Amino acid sequence: MVVTESGGLAEAEAPEPVPGPGQVRVAVEAIGVGYVDVMAARGDYAYFPGPGSPLGLEVAGRVSATGPDVPGGLAGQRVLALPEFGGFAEQVVVPVERVLPSPDNAAVEVVALGLNALVAEIALHRSGLAAGDHVLVRGAGGGIGVLATQIAAAHGAEVTAVTSSPARGERLRALGAARIADRTVSPLPDGTYDVVLDTVAGADLGRHLALLRPNGRYVLCGGAGGDPGPDAFASLLREFHRSPTFTSFSLNSVPGEELRLSWKRIAELVRETRLVPVLDERFPLGAAAAALAAVAGGKVFGKVLLMP
Repeated sequence: MVVTESGGLAEAEAPEPVPGPGQVRVAVEAIGVGYVDVMAARGDYAYFPGPGSPLGLEVAGRVSATGPDVPGGLAGQRVLALPEFGGFAEQVVVPVERVLPSPDNAAVEVVALGLNALVAEIALHRSGLAAGDHVLVRGAGGGIGVLATQIAAAHGAEVTAVTSSPARGERLRALGAARIADRTVSPLPDGTYDVVLDTVAGADLGRHLALLRPNGRYVLCGGAGGDPGPDAFASLLREFHRSPTFTSFSLNSVPGEELRLSWKRIAELVRETRLVPVLDERFPLGAAAAALAAVAGGKVFGKVLLMP
């Protein structure tokens, strides 16, 4: 499924891809759909090649072929593969360093963790998250947010989850949130926080930045709400005596070894049932436009999948 000049999607035929040196080919069983795909389709994501290219940064499936210089034993294994776009397809070729083993040999469940779990886990890990920290998760009902809520709670943090309805709040409580902040009631949650994990950005970023405690850490790892503008960061200077830290985080910057270490930590949480994948809806690959519309609508809870 490739992006058209108008930003829509269309089916396209392509020859079976052949893995080159250091690459593997994956027969795709499940595809993760994220807000980054929405941004790429509408031309708002600089790393996307543009019209004529398929979306998709995460797939799960079996390794069907390996190229030269690839370690043995991968053929036939179920994996999470992280292509640099191209995942909205039945088969995809990926560098071996961006292929991670599938816990419990699962496909659907592993892609429901996928990029979102890696973003949430590495962002919280880099923040220096500690037991007893008060953590605020913006966009807690989204793909990253539901996993960040669980991961922070699993490490002993007290999590306040920002969401948009009582029903979504109850689901987040069941996943480990200690408190719920309904943004439809108040745009700003009560309290102050050691860590704010923000998948939203947007006009209210500055107001949330001001909620940091002394030595607090703010991690921006998404932009669903758009550009916050330069004034949003004024509190970093105004409150510098409280030593706030602001970090922007993208998985694009993470080397393969750090990805693998994070995935091991994620797999351990999964084995201990302290982290579970949360699925929203599954669409056939041919209905990729409907899947993007669902993600863009902001009503999903957890992960949207495409099934070839």
